[in-house]
Amino acid sequence: MKDITVGYAFCGSFCTIKNSLEALKRLVSMGYRVKPIMSEIVYNTDTRFFKADELKKQVAEICDCSIIHDIVSAEPIGPKNLLDIIVVAPCTGNTIAKCALGITDTPVTMSVKAHLRNNKPVVLAIATNDALGASAKNIGLLHNTNNIYFVPYRQDDATGKNNSLVCDFSLIPETVESALKREQIQPVII
Repeated sequence: MKDITVGYAFCGSFCTIKNSLEALKRLVSMGYRVKPIMSEIVYNTDTRFFKADELKKQVAEICDCSIIHDIVSAEPIGPKNLLDIIVVAPCTGNTIAKCALGITDTPVTMSVKAHLRNNKPVVLAIATNDALGASAKNIGLLHNTNNIYFVPYRQDDATGKNNSLVCDFSLIPETVESALKREQIQPVII
């Protein structure tokens, strides 16, 4: 087992969570200790993609530990220096905006804020329909923010959803390894 603890946070791009789970499994198989984190929406919402209780059970089993799912539980991440790196996968436009503007009103954004106080890396795995619209300025701000790294991303449907971006979830482990060396995996736009 690697002597590295990864916080792995899920936000509400529900259609991409299956891909995120595959990346999570790969990190665990590579020997990383993983502490799961979920936004309250993901933790509590049944969707056409999964039932919340089934997802929680699956994530807890993969990680072999409980899920951080409220702000109070997320806050000690910083003061207790609990993690080496955080991955937010999927990272929605809402969470991108909150991270860019320092808003900490969810378990995920509190985790990121608390972790960044220790000058440690955060990996964002974009999945949002408004990335090239309302979220573009926030993505730009985060590209210019210390300790923020991006999983390479692309337009997922340039003609049908021209403002939408999605990361390549299969590159999460490689992005984590680069971010731990304080390097942005390249190319970031694929």
